[in-house]
Amino acid sequence: MACRSCKRQLALLARQAHAGNAIESSSSPISSASSVSGAAIAQPLPRRVAPTPLAHHQQRRTFRSTPTQAGFGDSLRNLVARTAQPYRVIGATKGIYDICSKAALYEMDPVAVAAGTVPMTPEGEHIGKGNGMWHNNFKLPPTFSTWAQITMLHMYLVFARLRNLDKDTARQWQSQLVDHFFFDAEERMNLNHGISSRGLRSKYLKDLFVQWRGLIAAYDEGVVKNDAVLASAVWRNVYKARDDVDLQDLAAVVSWMRRCLKTLDQIPDTLLYYQAGPALKWPAKNEFALVDKPSPLLADQLLAAANTPVGAETTPVETATTPTGTATS
Repeated sequence: MACRSCKRQLALLARQAHAGNAIESSSSPISSASSVSGAAIAQPLPRRVAPTPLAHHQQRRTFRSTPTQAGFGDSLRNLVARTAQPYRVIGATKGIYDICSKAALYEMDPVAVAAGTVPMTPEGEHIGKGNGMWHNNFKLPPTFSTWAQITMLHMYLVFARLRNLDKDTARQWQSQLVDHFFFDAEERMNLNHGISSRGLRSKYLKDLFVQWRGLIAAYDEGVVKNDAVLASAVWRNVYKARDDVDLQDLAAVVSWMRRCLKTLDQIPDTLLYYQAGPALKWPAKNEFALVDKPSPLLADQLLAAANTPVGAETTPVETATTPTGTATS
C-alpha cells in the first residue's frame, strides 16, 4: 500500500503529464493538419522531367551530403526529455514551496486534539504552539489560518516573479506550487486537526482557494498602486482586519515584500529555480529598523517642530512620503 507521500507524488505527476499533453495538443490541432493537407492538394502536381546526367564527381555520395533523418535514437531522447520534465518541475517547485511553508510553522498536541481540549480563538480555530518570527515579532497566533496566509504570502512573491517567464512555463510552475500547497493543507487538516471527513476537508479547501484567488488580486493592486493599498491588503488577509494591529508591523511586512520582489527580479531566469527560495529567507523583522527611521522631509519637520517655542504659531505639517507609504505628524 502506497504511503501518503507517494500518493501525493503520483497525483502531481499525473496532473503535470495531463497539462503537458494539453499544451502539445493545443499547439498542433487537427485543423492545422487539415489546412496543410488542403494546401498541398490545391497545388498543381509537379511534372515529370527526364533526369539530367550529372558529372562523375557530383554522383559521389559522402557522409556530409547525406541528409539526416530522425531515427529511433532521436525519438527516444525526445521521449525521455518529455518524461523527465514533470519530475524537474515537481522537484524544483517542491524545494521552493518547502521554504514558503516553513515560515510560520506551528505544532498541535495530538492528545488534546483527540480529547477536544485544544484552546480556541474567538473564531473557533485551534491554537497550537509556535515560536517563530511571525508569531513573536508580528504577534500572529499559531493557527492553521496564520500558517496558510503566511505561506500564501510567500507563494505570491514567487508567482509575481514567474510571470516574467513564457506563458506555458510559468503556468506549469505556478500550478505545481499551488498543488504542493493544497496537498500540504489537506494533510495538516487531517493529521494536525483531526478532520477525517474528506467532504469537510474539501469544503475548507474550496474556501481556501477562494482566499488564494482574492489574495492575488489584492496584492497585485497594492504592488501596482502604493504601499498604503498594499498594507491594507496585508491587514485584511494576514491580520483578518483586526482593530488592534500595530501599524509598525504592517509597514515592516510591506517593506519586506518590496525587498523580496526586488531581490527576485534581480535573479536571472536560468537561476530562478535554485535561488527563488533562498531569496525569501530574509527576515521580515529586519525591516523594523527601516520603517522606524523617518524620511528626510519628515525628519526636518519634526526637528523644526521640536525647536519651536511653546505657544508660538506653527505651520501645519504636510504629508510626508516614507519608505512604506505616506505618513503625517
